[in-house]
Amino acid sequence: MDVPLLPRPTFLSSSSFSSFGSNSSSSSSFSDAAASTADASPMTSALSRGGGGGGNDQWKALAVLRDHPGSVTCLSLCGEFLLSASTGADIVAWQQPDLRRFARFGGHHHGVGEGSVKALAASGGRVFSAHQDGRVRVWRVSRRPGSENAFKLVAALPTPRDVLGRIFRQASYDAVHPARGGGGHRHRRRLWIEHADSISCLAVHDGALYSGSWDRTLKVWRVADLKCVESIRAHDDAVNAVAADSTGVIYSASADGKVKAWEKGKAAHFLQGVLVARDGVSWNALVVVTADRRVYAAGSDGHVIGWDRLGSKAAARWTLVCDVKAHDMAVLCLSVTAGDMLCTGSADKTIGLWRRHAGGEITKLGVQRARGACQMPAGGLVQSQQWVHGVQREP
Repeated sequence: MDVPLLPRPTFLSSSSFSSFGSNSSSSSSFSDAAASTADASPMTSALSRGGGGGGNDQWKALAVLRDHPGSVTCLSLCGEFLLSASTGADIVAWQQPDLRRFARFGGHHHGVGEGSVKALAASGGRVFSAHQDGRVRVWRVSRRPGSENAFKLVAALPTPRDVLGRIFRQASYDAVHPARGGGGHRHRRRLWIEHADSISCLAVHDGALYSGSWDRTLKVWRVADLKCVESIRAHDDAVNAVAADSTGVIYSASADGKVKAWEKGKAAHFLQGVLVARDGVSWNALVVVTADRRVYAAGSDGHVIGWDRLGSKAAARWTLVCDVKAHDMAVLCLSVTAGDMLCTGSADKTIGLWRRHAGGEITKLGVQRARGACQMPAGGLVQSQQWVHGVQREP
């Protein structure tokens, strides 16, 4: 069925920016050789098969990487590196294909301060990390093994220059929404280039970085000079995920029960459509299948929903292609492989492995049980590592 478009709202914004695309994770390649290097790296072999039916005998966990003081919160690919971050505010770069530890950065020794890393994105020799303190850190990437500057902190957004350029102008301030759960500070004012709460998601493409926050906004940063060029009042509750398709349509998912699509106009973004609105459901993750102009969303009710985008951007509409009860508990993360597989990670401590069909439907291939709850509750929301990087089908 077709998803109707809602009226386009108005919102405050700044200058325009380049078109944006998603930075969704893809499956990395693991080999049995990687698991045999445990004596040379903090990697422990985990070759036991999962149990529980659904074709599980065809799947196995190949490796467990252990080097974080806290729970792992997010993963991202950066060239030949797999990046992992944790509640301890540190980030570890693992070099493929053997996944030896290349470098550790972030944390207190880099002056990052308190708060966990919530999201990672990489582009053009830079790594962007989103933090619980509401700031984005920018790291320059080097290829010198063992160097203290392999990942060097070069900026924290918004930059002091950006702040000083706006701090004395009344038009630069917005009223801050109360945090989740209510409470005080309802009349605080803050620069619109600043996030007022934890940043939960990042995506970068074609010269622009998007950050979504529990403060209900999406902010757009120009990568060339690291300036914030737009703030979108996107949702009525925390923004949990952001992604974009190949044409630059931006999708946002929120704890307000809605998944929205945005398009960039001449000066600012406008709401192009609301794909779903479900009371009592928090949409936790998004993934875009670029070739098919298809987007999947994962919810706290255990469902995975998919849509196809039809027509041009100017006259776009979305058709529902699947609505599957994928898990007994909340689905926390999604990832697609280069082939036809969709992976789901859940609060029920399982990884769902699904085949994507040409029409958008998904059918279960198997279930892999995790060793523990790979999740981090924070303020009523849950972030999860994307387990697809540690799962590979046997030949």
